[in-house]
Amino acid sequence: MTASTEFWLISAPGEKTTQQTWERLNQCTVARGQALSHNSKFSLPDLKVGTLDILVGLSDELGKLDGYVENVTHKLSQYLGEVLEDHGDKLAGNLLANGTDLTSYMTRFQWDLAKYPIKQPLKNIAEIISKQVSQVDADLKTKAHSYNNLKGTLQTLERKSVGSLLTRNLGELVNKEHFVTNSEYLTTLLVVVQKSCEDDWNSKYETLSDMVVPQSSKKISSDSENSLFTVTLFKKVVDEYKLHARENKFIVRDFTYSEEEVAAGKNERDKLTADKNKQYGPLVRWLKINFSECFTAWIHVKAIRVFVESVLRYGLPVNFQAMLLHPYKKTQKRLREMLKDLYSHLDTSGTANTVSEANFDLPGFMVNNEYYPYVYYPININFWEKK
Repeated sequence: MTASTEFWLISAPGEKTTQQTWERLNQCTVARGQALSHNSKFSLPDLKVGTLDILVGLSDELGKLDGYVENVTHKLSQYLGEVLEDHGDKLAGNLLANGTDLTSYMTRFQWDLAKYPIKQPLKNIAEIISKQVSQVDADLKTKAHSYNNLKGTLQTLERKSVGSLLTRNLGELVNKEHFVTNSEYLTTLLVVVQKSCEDDWNSKYETLSDMVVPQSSKKISSDSENSLFTVTLFKKVVDEYKLHARENKFIVRDFTYSEEEVAAGKNERDKLTADKNKQYGPLVRWLKINFSECFTAWIHVKAIRVFVESVLRYGLPVNFQAMLLHPYKKTQKRLREMLKDLYSHLDTSGTANTVSEANFDLPGFMVNNEYYPYVYYPININFWEKK
């Protein structure tokens, strides 16, 4: 069966042992020989409990941190997709956590003791994660601004080098031989003519004003709609020539040939292209590394949340089993019903799986106003589609 991209992180109190809690869940998620989900133990270390008052206060902070870290992780993945451009369809394969795919990381989750020392109070660990992700968020804004500016400038230049002859940069289409240069009296104009009017141009261009050099017009380029012609004439009649050309729907482009400017324009684009290529590799690596950092930080926040809410829900001493369910597609409804039957004895309010409008403040087992007698957090790992 095909698994979805959503996991359900739940916890239930230990029976005689937490192993029995785990085994009972596994038995019940196989309905009439058909598995409803793939289940994994969600391994939690011996975290510091602190006082219940601290846990109650921390619960709300963790909810906000959870949303913030998830949001930054999405921003990293979406920007990586933008940077990959033509390779955006391969985004999912580039989103790894500690060098492995996201599903494998989730199902084999191990607490990172080096980054998040468990001897620290939970509030301190949450602050470590918050500072870490905030720094990544700030760095992402800086790097994206720099790369986007470079990319935007290059795209503007590239747009000018293609497209209609009415708007594109003509410097890449002409060369010195097309122009009369260093003349005190003569100049060469570039004129855009609709293809359907080329015969009209050829018959009229010498007569649009006096002092036009006979047979001086040459076609030097074409696009799908227009052609580009030269015409040489005396400088003193340029304004008159432009006026009469416009009356005949011939468009004179403002262009003065300069080898230095043509070379400078080409050099600028080449330099920008080189700069973009130089930044591309390091930026992709940075995004992949920091996606991994933020994704793993996010799952650690989920781990702290399930621990805190389980202690608040089930009490002390700590005795619960955290479990990760990976529902198969189209089994979510039956799986939810199975969990309701399995854990209905935990419900002391008589409101399990009903929508409540007020008087509930039960993070971890109150999701979208729906109450569950067990601690429950959905985790969707689909970071390759736009949020």
